[in-house]
Amino acid sequence: MRTADVVIIGSGIAALMAAEEICQSKNVILFTKKKIWDSNSMLAQGGIAAVMSDDDSWELHKQDTLEAGCNVNNIEAVEELVKNGTTSMKDLVSIGMEFDKDELGQFHLGREGAHRKNRILHSGGDATGKHLVETIYARLKDKITIIEHEMVIDLIIQDGLCKGVYILNENGELESCFANTTLLATGGIGAMYQFSSNNRAITGDGIAMAFRAGCEMADLEFIQFHPTMLYINGACKGLVSEAVRGEGAFLVTKTGRRIMKGIHPFEDLAPRDVVSRAIFNEMQNGEEIYLSIEMIDGFEQRFPTITANLINNGIDLEKGLIPVVPGAHFHMGGVKTSANGETTIPGLYAVGEVACTGVHGANRLASNSLLEGIVFGKKVAKFIADLPLAKINENLPKYMIPRFRTLPTKDEIKEIMMKYIGIVRNEDDLTKAITYFSYFLESKTVDTRPMNKEEIERYNMLITGKLIAEAAIRRKESIGSHFIEYIDQPANI
Repeated sequence: MRTADVVIIGSGIAALMAAEEICQSKNVILFTKKKIWDSNSMLAQGGIAAVMSDDDSWELHKQDTLEAGCNVNNIEAVEELVKNGTTSMKDLVSIGMEFDKDELGQFHLGREGAHRKNRILHSGGDATGKHLVETIYARLKDKITIIEHEMVIDLIIQDGLCKGVYILNENGELESCFANTTLLATGGIGAMYQFSSNNRAITGDGIAMAFRAGCEMADLEFIQFHPTMLYINGACKGLVSEAVRGEGAFLVTKTGRRIMKGIHPFEDLAPRDVVSRAIFNEMQNGEEIYLSIEMIDGFEQRFPTITANLINNGIDLEKGLIPVVPGAHFHMGGVKTSANGETTIPGLYAVGEVACTGVHGANRLASNSLLEGIVFGKKVAKFIADLPLAKINENLPKYMIPRFRTLPTKDEIKEIMMKYIGIVRNEDDLTKAITYFSYFLESKTVDTRPMNKEEIERYNMLITGKLIAEAAIRRKESIGSHFIEYIDQPANI
């Protein structure tokens, strides 16, 4: 039986930042159901938003964050985020993180949607997340225990407290790990959708586990769709970063009509929910949408990762047009937490995309996600590091792995999510989704055999999907990433 001072579930930047801080004073075991590199942080192209120039300020960054979030953000959390941006970036540089610079040796600061200033730091052009994760991992790998290919399937709850986790190991056998503190850092829910920018492992497990344990949730209906996923033969083939539009690219129809003209003052750099709905409405009317990049000099050098993906998928860069479609990108909602990561269950904490501090409001500002993982990862970790250690009671509560039941395939669940809980919603569709999820979750034909890892993922997707649909149908007004239509209300941007 394993024990640890702190168990961390997940391997994205929030998990790694937290682990690095905590391991200085406590024993840490980190579990990830795939490999350490299987996280959305590794895929993050755009960069990190932070105030790094004299003509910018944390107040302006705060204003942009609040406006993108439709002013339903937690203001204290927003100030925590933006005030710590500059110091956090300097700290990263001091430990070896290399950000791109211009010919004068100054940081190359890009601009993305809904930002009034150029404040986006990049590394390796469009490989910021990868470089960041690798930098932190290199400092961390010999200081904690990292366990890959073992899936945390539930939380150990005893007397109302979280005492650790239940795990399925590589052989599908049930194990447990007791801990004084458990930190959820499992990421979001993007891979539950048919079109998504997320790593395939991001299937809403953290939300489902926390719900089963009795945690309170918040803002689950707020799901951001990234406007520009590479779209080939009806399938998403990777992200085309918002930084491309920051360099001047714009969205057009097949005939060259610019679709964001007259829609928003920021046009192609409007908030993501606005741009995604504009593309959605055009596609509903039979249009094909493209990102025009012909005006960007040195595209291949500025965006090497994107360029390689485009070429691999047969896109002719000489034509300067990239076929795109919106895809599920980021979850603003999640397990409700304080700024210190405290959930409604003592002993259980959450950080990163699985958590909801309210920092993003109804729609996340571009490039605030890595910043959130860095700032709050460290803040939550400092809080956990200062917690007193108690003697771990290893009297294991009785636990049974969820039993097998008839389950839809992942692709079937993804289609339901995209069709009924997508960019534009209505009550009829949300009701259909709830009915669909309930049918399987309330199945009376539960088998005696335990589920395997893949089946538990599908089970978690059903639970999380139902929770999202229920949250969406409760919110009657359209706001930010949640856009709901009524029969007598035409679709608007």
